[in-house]
Order: sequence, then C-alpha cells, then structure tokens
Amino acid sequence: MTIKYTPDHEWIRVDGDTATVGITHHAQDALGDVVFVELPEVGKTLPQKEVAGVVESVKAAADVYMPVSGEIVAVNEALRADPSLANRDPLGEGWFFKVRLSQPAELDALLDETAYRQLAQ
Repeated sequence: MTIKYTPDHEWIRVDGDTATVGITHHAQDALGDVVFVELPEVGKTLPQKEVAGVVESVKAAADVYMPVSGEIVAVNEALRADPSLANRDPLGEGWFFKVRLSQPAELDALLDETAYRQLAQ
C-alpha cells in the first residue's frame, strides 16, 4: 500500500485501483476539535482538486479536496456520526471516503511522506 499527501493536507492510501482519503495530523491539529464533516455522495465522480467534502471545527471550516480523479465508492458513516474521529485517529478510523481511481498517473504528482513533512513544518 502506498500513502501519498497533497499540499492541502489530505492523505491518500492506495490499494490496487481503490484508495482511502482523509486529512492529515497537521490538518486536524490546525483545525482543532472537529465538530462536523460533510462527505461526498457515493457514486459521484469527481476530478482531481475538486472539493469533495467539508470539515468544520470549533475554529474554522476547510474544504476536503480530491487528491486524484475518480468515483466515490464509500464514505465513513462512523465519521459522520462522530466527527471527532478525525482528531483522534486521522490516518485510521477517521478516514473520509474511498475512491476508485480513474487516473492513477495523477498519484505521481502527489507528495511522499518526506516531502509532505517538509511542507507541513
């Protein structure tokens, strides 16, 4: 499994032709306590960099962008019910949605962990 990052602080974990997307530790830390998430509609196809959802905290609201183009195949209903999962376990139980990749080559333009850590400092 490959994990990549966007400059907008989303992570994407690729497993075959499907990937799981969420926000990074840096993003949830900057936002503070997450109180609401808006998730994309299953079955919807979105292009790379399109707004796929929204995360709201006690401090701010931020868009969640598509790291790659594809079709939304699942959303995290547990996150919708308990938005604080994005704070407690952003890289695990706090995932946002799963996408079937339509342009896998777009992954090449995303950041690896080293590059993301330098950006997020």
